[in-house]
Amino acid sequence: MHSFSGRALAALALTALLASGAAMRAQQPTTAPAAASDPFQWLEDVSGDRSMTWVKAQNARTEQVLGGDPHYATYFADALAVAQDPRRLPLPDLEGDAVFNNWRDATNPRGLLRKTTLADYLTAEPHWQPVLDYDALGRAEHVGWVPHARECLYPGGGLCMVGLSAGGEDAATTREFDLRTGRFVAGGFTIPHSKQTLDWADKDTLLIASDWGAGTMTQSGYPFIIKEWKRGTPLASAQEIFRGAATDQLGASAETLHDSQGHSLTIVRRGLTFFSRPVSVRTTRGLEALGIPAKSEVDGLLDGQLLVELNEDWAPTGATQSYPQGSLVSLELAEVVRDPAHLKPTSVFTPSAHEFLETAATTKNHLILTTLEDVQGRASVYTWSNGGWTRKPLPVPANVAVSISTTSKTDDHFFLHIDGFLTPPSIWLGDAAAATIAESKTQPALFDASHDTVEQFFATSRDGTRVPYFVVHPTGMALDGTHPTLLSAYGGFQVSNTPSYSGVTGKLWLENGGVYVLANIRGGGEFGPAWHEAGLKTHRQRIYDDFAAVAQDLITRRITTPRHLGIEGGSNGGLLVGVEMEQHPDLWQAVVIGVPLLDMLGYEHIAAGASWVGEYGSVSNPEERAFLASISPYNQLKPDVHYPEPFLFTTTKDDRVGPQHARKFAAKMDSFHEPFLFEEVIEGGHNTGADLKQQATTEAQIYTYLERKLAEAPASH
Repeated sequence: MHSFSGRALAALALTALLASGAAMRAQQPTTAPAAASDPFQWLEDVSGDRSMTWVKAQNARTEQVLGGDPHYATYFADALAVAQDPRRLPLPDLEGDAVFNNWRDATNPRGLLRKTTLADYLTAEPHWQPVLDYDALGRAEHVGWVPHARECLYPGGGLCMVGLSAGGEDAATTREFDLRTGRFVAGGFTIPHSKQTLDWADKDTLLIASDWGAGTMTQSGYPFIIKEWKRGTPLASAQEIFRGAATDQLGASAETLHDSQGHSLTIVRRGLTFFSRPVSVRTTRGLEALGIPAKSEVDGLLDGQLLVELNEDWAPTGATQSYPQGSLVSLELAEVVRDPAHLKPTSVFTPSAHEFLETAATTKNHLILTTLEDVQGRASVYTWSNGGWTRKPLPVPANVAVSISTTSKTDDHFFLHIDGFLTPPSIWLGDAAAATIAESKTQPALFDASHDTVEQFFATSRDGTRVPYFVVHPTGMALDGTHPTLLSAYGGFQVSNTPSYSGVTGKLWLENGGVYVLANIRGGGEFGPAWHEAGLKTHRQRIYDDFAAVAQDLITRRITTPRHLGIEGGSNGGLLVGVEMEQHPDLWQAVVIGVPLLDMLGYEHIAAGASWVGEYGSVSNPEERAFLASISPYNQLKPDVHYPEPFLFTTTKDDRVGPQHARKFAAKMDSFHEPFLFEEVIEGGHNTGADLKQQATTEAQIYTYLERKLAEAPASH
């Protein structure tokens, strides 16, 4: 279970961070080949006076409606109390011999980086030492800094490049910081505000993709040129080592991989599309193409083995064995460097009919994998020995989501994060050498789940595909169709939606008798790459059919009825619920549309939209344009249809999807005299706000809206 500040909005973070760990450049207003008939194109001027006057007027109206509702004050207080609760689980980050944690509370609503020892972290009350106070830094520099990515020199715990985002943008300013002293390095590396990727080649060398000036960014706003910058020299003197093309859909990035035996390898990724990202390796002969499929990902280096995750089938040249998509394979590093074009993989993990790869990470000497088995979390330790891999399953609890929280590069410790809809998150310390785990910390319950239960059902989509979904509901609930129900999904970018704990959803929704539903529709990664590919581009209607099938199944089971059924989605999920609102307007009573894509004929010229052509298709392709026109919520709005009144929210500083989609959609509804609520906060980036109060405000508005729509008597249209 997630709130909008959790997994629902984490997914499109991939579009900015997939290329590497640091965030990328500020949104530039782009003029588009938008249709001349678009009367609301003026709202694409993100910070223009006319646009902001319209935004302020809509905000005032929404705040009057929702902020004046008797439920709002309680919901806001409860959401903020959950967000600031000192009992929340401090998520660990193993760096060197220390445990680091980014913490937010009433004193540090934007963030405090702190550290302690592993032994102290395992105690009930760790003695945290402050390392970097983002709130204090922002006050001193008069900038609303928000923590961004942190890239540390291998093996960690010392020098890092710390990303600072103004108001939550993907763009960042990056500065060299010493974790040991808790200070920025005097005269150290500093990379100015930009969307950027970076990594350390060594302690005196950075590999950087950034905005190098005119003509160095893709249409989607990502850098495609990588340069090598030496300490003590001006950034302008950095030497180019790789150049993609302005036509690339995503940016370029470089990464240096290490293992405990002293091996290292620098790789370069080119973002041809969101999913097709050819890899080159740096050898003494220069950069050479690595002969793996373009739809694959390098996951790390361990014991002289390069780990590669396959997102398409692979039959290596000259090999007798082929490897299905969803597999993890290893390559002998020495052979990769000798002849990167001709490779002999060894299988690490092969998917089955029920189990699929989720994440992979290395400790000093072992590999940790998490998998999904019928959307249930599993974890295992893999070890390289005698030319092959052995697997030892870890004894994780049943019926929970399992993810890798952090791994150590200096020993074989790792932490797993385990939670469920009604199971508060816990952190389990693992020893990869012994293949053991033990529960280390458990967050106290932030809401009363004693009266609820979880069930998994399957709906049948239009083409006969069985689609799983979870229902969190009051135990012993009468099947009379009267229960306020919130249905959520994502359905894109091979992102898996698994059970997760949300104190906000639990406190504001479940405790008040609401039913929560999470649908594992196609487009996600719950059943491997094929589940995702089934909904790509012109096949995307399958995703929308899956979602509608789950809704119909809820109604057939008499869990709810259209009168009491609401839907929510953020980012790509915002597109999903926008489509559903128009394709099935009589099926929903409430629609929450967060930081969405909605203008699918214009998305390629808005913010980072051009980077998602691999997912959605392009208007430059006649067949894809015709499909996009048929499902584009902005273009499919009609004046003679009565839609459910939606609640749309976005942020001005969203430099990933952009606020333009939500603005234009709301304005078009207004021109048709259709009711809607709209809220746009300034800060927050691609999220619900830049600090805890902003996020609590948005959460309170969402659940006040849902209470008004699903639990109270319906208002006349």
